[in-house]
Order: sequence, then structure tokens, then C-alpha cells
Amino acid sequence: MSQWESLLGLAARARKVTMGEEFVLKDVRAGRAKLVILAGDAGASTKKRVTDKCASYQVPLIEVSDRYTIGAALGKDMRVVVSVTESGFANKLKQLLS
Repeated sequence: MSQWESLLGLAARARKVTMGEEFVLKDVRAGRAKLVILAGDAGASTKKRVTDKCASYQVPLIEVSDRYTIGAALGKDMRVVVSVTESGFANKLKQLLS
């Protein structure tokens, strides 16, 4: 498990991660999302919706390899999109993923 995956798991245990497309988009619209992480194998409509919403609200978006990588980091089966709602975690994740 890489360093960014461990940090994402820690953020999830601290309840600073939102999972699921609808909840993530709700956080983006409300200004709570500091970073959105999207799986590279997400469906075309999901990618477009999340990408457009993040661009519109100027929320950083990072695409990672696949849904299983995100899911493993969170201790779940698979997750397509998650948002980080705390700026400290978000900044460190951006640094590790860039």
C-alpha cells in the first residue's frame, strides 16, 4: 500500500472523506470538498459529471488508476469517486499524488 493510500485510509477513519457520486457532488456544491479523487475506470457519464462540477466550483480533481485502488485504501471493495473535506489531508494527498 502506497503512502497516499494510507493517508486516504486515515482520513476516512477520521471521517473526513465522502464516498459516492451524489454525496461527493453535494459536497462540491456546498464548498465542503477540498479535493476529489476519481477512478480512471469510472464510467463516461460519471467522469463528465464530476469533472464538470469540479471545474465549475474550482475544486482540485485527481484521477487515480482504478476503483479497486481507492476501495482498498478505504477498506472497502471498490469506490469510484471520493472527496476529502479537510484541507490538511487534501493538501498532503495532492502533494503525494502529483
